[in-house]
Amino acid sequence: MHAHRHGDRPGGRIEVITGGMFSGKSEELVRRLRRALIARQTVQVFKPLADNRNPPERLVTRDNRELGALTVADSAELRTASLPETEVVGVDEAQFFDDGLVALMTELADGGRRVIVAGLDQDYLRRPFGPMPAIMAVAEFVDKTHAVCVRCGQAAHYSQRIAGGEEQVLVGDQEAYEARCRECYVPYSREETG
Repeated sequence: MHAHRHGDRPGGRIEVITGGMFSGKSEELVRRLRRALIARQTVQVFKPLADNRNPPERLVTRDNRELGALTVADSAELRTASLPETEVVGVDEAQFFDDGLVALMTELADGGRRVIVAGLDQDYLRRPFGPMPAIMAVAEFVDKTHAVCVRCGQAAHYSQRIAGGEEQVLVGDQEAYEARCRECYVPYSREETG
């Protein structure tokens, strides 16, 4: 069976970059998108409104590389904002989107686009996070990035909450989270940090 071609576009696909906090997901997303730009492909980058750590029109990684990004409230707004001529679609912090993101990413890839999605696969209680598990299921490629455990130096896959409340979405950085491995991870409760 031959692959469908959409004009000059190679077949679409979904790539996922996932893992815990501080594991370089955004850096890897930016690296792939920059390569697409060097190859003169049309790129659009989106991030959710929930991530308010950086100016809304930029995608800024922890090593301060940046790329223009469009902030959208939800998957419906992302659908409206995505242009038909776009060849590569990047989405950062995908865990904050609604479940409609899954169908939309599939639709974009079916339309011949290369879709690159970055986000946390688990929340601070190690539960699958938002639409990420479903996107990983429909993706052709999934890369799991690892941070370094602050306690023992092993590969860390979990985002250990060390401050703040018990809501699932607490946008924070070093002050609220630490990278921990399975052995050093401790379920968070506010009482212990008090």
